[in-house]
Amino acid sequence: MRIGIVCPYSWDVPGGVQFHIRDLAEYFIRLGHEVSVLAPADDDTPLPPYVVSAGRAVPVPYNGSVARLNFGFLSAARVRRWLHDGAFDVIHIHEPTSPSLGLLACWAAQGPIVATFHTSNPRSRAMIAAYSILQAALEKISARIAVSEYARRTLVEHLGGDAVVIPNGVDVDFFAKAEPKAEWQGDTIGFIGRIDEPRKGLPVLMRALPKILAERPGTRLLVAGRGDEEEAVESLPKELRARVEFLGMVSDEDKARLLRSVDLYVAPNTGGESFGIILVEAMSAGAPVLASDLDAFAQVLDQGAAGELFANEDADALAEAAVRLLGDPERRAELRERGSAHVRRFDWSTVGADILSVYETVTDGTTAVAADEKTTGLRARLGLARD
Repeated sequence: MRIGIVCPYSWDVPGGVQFHIRDLAEYFIRLGHEVSVLAPADDDTPLPPYVVSAGRAVPVPYNGSVARLNFGFLSAARVRRWLHDGAFDVIHIHEPTSPSLGLLACWAAQGPIVATFHTSNPRSRAMIAAYSILQAALEKISARIAVSEYARRTLVEHLGGDAVVIPNGVDVDFFAKAEPKAEWQGDTIGFIGRIDEPRKGLPVLMRALPKILAERPGTRLLVAGRGDEEEAVESLPKELRARVEFLGMVSDEDKARLLRSVDLYVAPNTGGESFGIILVEAMSAGAPVLASDLDAFAQVLDQGAAGELFANEDADALAEAAVRLLGDPERRAELRERGSAHVRRFDWSTVGADILSVYETVTDGTTAVAADEKTTGLRARLGLARD
């Protein structure tokens, strides 16, 4: 099958949607399909052979964050050229309502279109008002996928229609088989995310850290991600700042090793999450997980059975739970066991097969319609009535 995948966000700025698209493309390539991904990218960005650059993106506030998007006449021309050259059996557009390549591709594409919706937002007047503009593009979509029940709910409330829920995928074995790193072990808490993006929740964790260290002074917080490290620890007393180690941007291999090494992974995100891929990665690596009780996180953690939850933005609750878990190796082992079993449903062997089934459904439907139209046209030319 010839598969074209459209990424709305810049390939050179790591994010959950980009990782999902990368892993999905590589899963299909391993199965023998021909895959091309169209994505915004700076001119000097090294790209995998299956990624085609649609040009440089610009930063735009979107969904409580800053997304790097690509739009305009030049982008539209590149989308049309990519569609023409690819002659795809199916087009898979991610975030088709964002002002980026997804919407452009939705307008320009012909044939079967599958759309995945990643965003989970409160009811938005702006999105509802934009429906009339988006309607013509959305009506071309053959099948809709939402990465979680909360992304599906956003779609239904804002744009109508419905979607099948297929979660984000992860290569469970990649994380499960990673080698722990000795210097990251021993009373360690892990955090991975953009340091300077408040909704990722690092300020909440920093507010909790003094109470954690008061009870367990040997604890270290390992932070992986880009951002201003000095600003991140400004709220901490100076004598505690040495207990925070910033690792900067880490490779996929080191991310897996970090998650395999820590005693506890904390996800203090405050909102705007439709899924929680980092929780799935942490469980895959066998890290006990403590996360804010966002609806999407609760769903990923099986309502608290596969990982513990604390009240969103409540630093005291986070500190209390972290101290308790760090002091209870049996409970951590129980969470590790439950998480490792639960996470198998998110492996690409399951998720990829579900997405491929959607592709096959829409392409089979298009083939059937085309055959029916061809038969009808032939019968008309022969002057025969339809049965």
